[in-house]
Amino acid sequence: MINRNLAAASAQPLILTILNEGQSYGYLIIKRVQELSDGNIKWKDGMLYPVLYQMEKKGLVKSKYVLVEETGKARKYYDLTPQGEAELEKLKSEWIFVSNMLYGLWGMKK
Repeated sequence: MINRNLAAASAQPLILTILNEGQSYGYLIIKRVQELSDGNIKWKDGMLYPVLYQMEKKGLVKSKYVLVEETGKARKYYDLTPQGEAELEKLKSEWIFVSNMLYGLWGMKK
């Protein structure tokens, strides 16, 4: 299991990367993170939605409600904005820099 602080710190880049693959909704984002981490990162709604809300407030993502025909209920879908794409590129550079620095300190090859 991944440390809670590390999981929280990686939330924004993970969400932006997942949304870069295409629009999604909360439950699918949670499942995708769990799948990508082989079950080592397990987010709950209470963790994800505040992050999505803050990202939407910053203009990194946008949302819209879509009616789900099977249930007759609306589901909130999230999309990456151009500002979100730019933020993703910035975060990639930062995470790669830190990762490379740690690999060097630990004497590991990439």
